[in-house]
Amino acid sequence: MAVKPDLFTSPDYFELDDLLSEEHKMVRDTVRSYVKKEISPIIEEYAQKAEFPLHIVKQLGETGCFGPTIPVAYGGGGMDHISYGLMMQELERGDSGVRSTASVQGSLVMFPIYEYGNEEQRSRYLPKLASGEWLGCFGLTEPDHGSDPSGMRSTIKDAGNHVVLNGSKMWISNAPYCDVAVVWAKDEQGEIKGLILERGMDGFSTPATHGKWSLRASATGELVFDNVKVPKENILPNVKGLKGPLSCLTKARFGIAWGSVGAAMDCYDTALRYSKEREQFGRPIAGFQLQQKKLAEMITGITQAKLLNWRLAVLMDAHKATPAQVSMAKRNGCELAQGVSREARQVLGGMGITGEYSVMRHMMNIESVITYEGTHDVHLLITGMDITGLNAFK
Repeated sequence: MAVKPDLFTSPDYFELDDLLSEEHKMVRDTVRSYVKKEISPIIEEYAQKAEFPLHIVKQLGETGCFGPTIPVAYGGGGMDHISYGLMMQELERGDSGVRSTASVQGSLVMFPIYEYGNEEQRSRYLPKLASGEWLGCFGLTEPDHGSDPSGMRSTIKDAGNHVVLNGSKMWISNAPYCDVAVVWAKDEQGEIKGLILERGMDGFSTPATHGKWSLRASATGELVFDNVKVPKENILPNVKGLKGPLSCLTKARFGIAWGSVGAAMDCYDTALRYSKEREQFGRPIAGFQLQQKKLAEMITGITQAKLLNWRLAVLMDAHKATPAQVSMAKRNGCELAQGVSREARQVLGGMGITGEYSVMRHMMNIESVITYEGTHDVHLLITGMDITGLNAFK
């Protein structure tokens, strides 16, 4: 498939770059260059084939996109949350599936091992995950329990020097190719525990999910546990209950808030460029009022979301951000990207549905991003509960 050159120019209507340090800009520009060189030329073909470009895993490790906030001593980047956000923004500008691979690895696999693991677990797993030598996944969602993970049916039973794990997880990014899986299950007392599984354990399988119209260039699958013997030293010792998985999701949702804006930025930039080149009725369509309305609303929403994300990152680094604030930013970014991608598709007319442009791929991807790691409605109710003090979930 012939691919158009990646001519992306980042919109910065309010000169928000002034809020960034030189290091932040260097990090962002490094990932932006990587996406232009390695992702944009191949991603459309992989999406059309519904195939995951497995070779990018090591590239992402080499670029520093795995665990950017994890300390350098364990192979991470030792960076702040603005840097982390900018990296996710640039990766999702390329494709939501690529950002998913990175944010799952860093926020849902490396983060819990660092935060809740012991020194032996950190030293064993984190460097190889950071480098991309190993790919990780996160097992929380089950066939019957998505928005309410407390009802999970995966169980562990004590069997001396190991536990026996049974159950299954689904909609798991990276699962078909994972070397390591951080899995959450209930013990015999009903307490949720985190376990580190490795590929090759007897009874542990990772069947791929097929037939997706969204995140087609991302590897999605199930985790199936059939009497898997997990050594007790693979249990995360420093957390129990839902606090463990939910704190991981907060970290990952932060990355989605930034990443989804990256997808919106790409759709806006594509629509703006196309509208200036496409002529109808004797002039560029960018000169018509309805097209200008679409473009003006796109850049307004992008600017607002970037400001919200920047402020959230500042609060994260000050250890003042709340999970509810992260929920608001995740929902806002996804809603923005959904609207911008649909409007951009209309600006492109019939060309908008083809693989010659990225817009339709972004539009389909965002349908997953707006649902996973907390659906749009769930995040709305998290904000509602936070401002009213009343729980609408029960």
